Amino acid sequence: MRRRPGAVLPLLLLLLLAGCVRPVVLDSEVVACREGDDGTPANGVVLLAQSVPSASWVPCLEVIPLGWDVAGLEATDEEARFWLDSNRDGVRAVEIRLDASCDTAGATQIPSDREGMQRWERVEQVTPEYVGTRYYLFTGGCISVVFRLSGENRAEPLGFATQGLGAVPRDAVRAAVREQTDGRLELDP
Repeated sequence: MRRRPGAVLPLLLLLLLAGCVRPVVLDSEVVACREGDDGTPANGVVLLAQSVPSASWVPCLEVIPLGWDVAGLEATDEEARFWLDSNRDGVRAVEIRLDASCDTAGATQIPSDREGMQRWERVEQVTPEYVGTRYYLFTGGCISVVFRLSGENRAEPLGFATQGLGAVPRDAVRAAVREQTDGRLELDP
């Protein structure tokens, strides 16, 4: 039996397209504050830093709780963000953004849990979902933690934002890039 090449092509194209639209789940190491034995920031952290050159701090993950996954990372020449999916709180339950500035209108300043950063909170909705934003303002930038939580236990995701989310100084990222490339590349050329 002889196959016509034209009959196989549509099937091959369909299989290739199916692979292209499948969501990609990133490993939590992509945005880890410390990666490997040398404790340098992960490559995703470098991308975040490059996106907002004025930011003196760069968000990263210290830990990621069971049931949470890093689901995506986007970095442009003006902003960067990564988001987390939760098996209890849904898709994009938490999004972490890095911007040169943030609009904290309608937010309340509260004592900060991070040295060198101001903390602001805005709660937009409490039920049926908890929706809000936590802002960390610092020299040259702002880290926003946007919550859209649909699970019953809201303390865990809020605790994660406080303890699981970290920030590394830009100078540490700059030094790591220089060291890892033997001085061939600079974070801020």
